[in-house]
Amino acid sequence: MVKKINLYKNFNIKNNDKGSIILIGSFDGLHLGHRKLFERAKKLKSKSKLKIGVFTFDPIPKMFFSKGLINYRISNLNEKIRILKNFNVDFVINQKFNKKFSKIKCNDFIKNILIKKIGMKYIYVSNNFKFGNKREGDVKLLQRYQKTYNYKVIKPSPLKIKNKMVSSSLIRKLLQDGNLNTANKYLDRLWTVEGIVKKGRQLGKTIGFPTCNIEMQNYVISKLGVYAVKVNLLSDNKIYKGIANLGIRPTFNQKKILLEVNIFNFNKKIYGKRIRVEFVKFIRGEKKFKNINNLKKQIKLDIKKAKKINL
Repeated sequence: MVKKINLYKNFNIKNNDKGSIILIGSFDGLHLGHRKLFERAKKLKSKSKLKIGVFTFDPIPKMFFSKGLINYRISNLNEKIRILKNFNVDFVINQKFNKKFSKIKCNDFIKNILIKKIGMKYIYVSNNFKFGNKREGDVKLLQRYQKTYNYKVIKPSPLKIKNKMVSSSLIRKLLQDGNLNTANKYLDRLWTVEGIVKKGRQLGKTIGFPTCNIEMQNYVISKLGVYAVKVNLLSDNKIYKGIANLGIRPTFNQKKILLEVNIFNFNKKIYGKRIRVEFVKFIRGEKKFKNINNLKKQIKLDIKKAKKINL
């Protein structure tokens, strides 16, 4: 049975969720490094009998401060909540990160939000955690107020694999470089893009390979090309096998990056439906073909290769 968690979009949290263990951060991708953090919090929960709450932000603060940074996030809020349910979390505070919130003074953030509104007893933070107006607050400031407000700061060491720190930044770079296998390994699951199927120019249908088209919105753009994928049609929660092209479709002289998914043995119209696309394996990079016939031949080879992959 999937655990039910309380989701708050402000700080009006229920009394029985106050006085908890708080993990604060963007938690983009919720990778193995995050999992290590949650496993440690889970042990503290068992010992202290306190609840675990996650305090996260939308948009990711870096995206707010860097207005030109559009394609950045590894996972959306739906994915984040879905994974947190498996991490033994009791509640999530998803704070809208805007100008007003960014202007809160760091001392006020501790006193009025973390203490008065949330009533935290423990807080897990990373070494480089910054907060408050002009990012003036840091871990040292949180530690300075521990005795004053009766809480404890826990600063766990990061997870390293082969001398590399597992981080959201590393996973973004792996995806952009086409190193999907390692990215999936560090995520401890398949990288996933979720979106609503849009009606496009139906170029795939005209050449015999109909596709479900999804805009990448603010997801990080992985290496352009063809992938073996699994598709979850959320309306019926069924899993289908397929192949996807992420790119600009240069053979058709298109420029906008789009995710086009061809679902095997599937002929339903699902415009307006939400689907989840899980990236299993990178097959090849995107290329421009001299003519449509050459493109069709290559698509047939791509599908043949994708079907041989254990999806």
